Order: sequence, then structure tokens, then C-alpha cells
Amino acid sequence: MNIAFFLLPKKDVVFLSNNSTMRQALEKMEYHRHTAIPLIDEKGRYAGTITEGDLLWKLKNMPNLNLSCTEKILLRDIPQQMQNQPVKIDAQIQDLLSLAVGQNFVPVVDDDGIFIGLVRRSEIIEYCIKLLKENNLIS
Repeated sequence: MNIAFFLLPKKDVVFLSNNSTMRQALEKMEYHRHTAIPLIDEKGRYAGTITEGDLLWKLKNMPNLNLSCTEKILLRDIPQQMQNQPVKIDAQIQDLLSLAVGQNFVPVVDDDGIFIGLVRRSEIIEYCIKLLKENNLIS
């Protein structure tokens, strides 16, 4: 099965530009209750994922950092501890399984690397459960 069936389109995804500030990320994560947000560059390409952990490490390593200082720190300048690997839109569900083990979501890009949305781990798990039930492997 093609992953387009599971795609949450970009228009429905919380994401940030990698030129956004640390403060913008903190506020967006708090408002949406997300622990990770995909980043896109100025051309719309997937540029990585910023996590709460990344922000906490930055905070830890800058002892004099306060909230007003976070308005000057760009997300592109914050090291990302995890590299969420994207898949292309023509990928199959099997391609997502190994990625979904360690990622809450899998970014989806087109052939030019343009971010077009994501597939959430919860949809992948629900699909697998449905298959297991259909094959009477679980009840």
C-alpha cells in the first residue's frame, strides 16, 4: 500500500522554518503540545526536526540564556540530536515501519525533497493492527 493514503498534508501539519527562532519553537510546541516539529528551509525542503530535547540541550549549554535571548537564536543554529529520516511520497508502508520505531512521525517529501506532509506513527500502528485482525492473528 502506498503511503499517500496515510499522509497528513503540509497544510494540516505544525512545522517551522529553520530560520524561525528558539522562542517561536518553544511557543509552538507549548501551544500544540508537540514534542517535535519538522523544519523546512526557504525553498520548502525538509530540513530536519527540532525536538524538546534539542531545545533543552541548547538551554543547558548556554547558562545565561533567558526567554528574551531565545528570540535571537535561530533553529538552524541548534544541533539536532535525532535525524528523522524522510521518505518519498511513492514509498510503501513497509518502508515506514523501521523508521516509525524511533520517530513519532515520518516526514514525507517529493522527488525534489520538498516537504509535503507526514505520516504519524499512530496511523502506521493502527494499520498494522487492522492487518493482524484481518488475518486473525489477534482479536
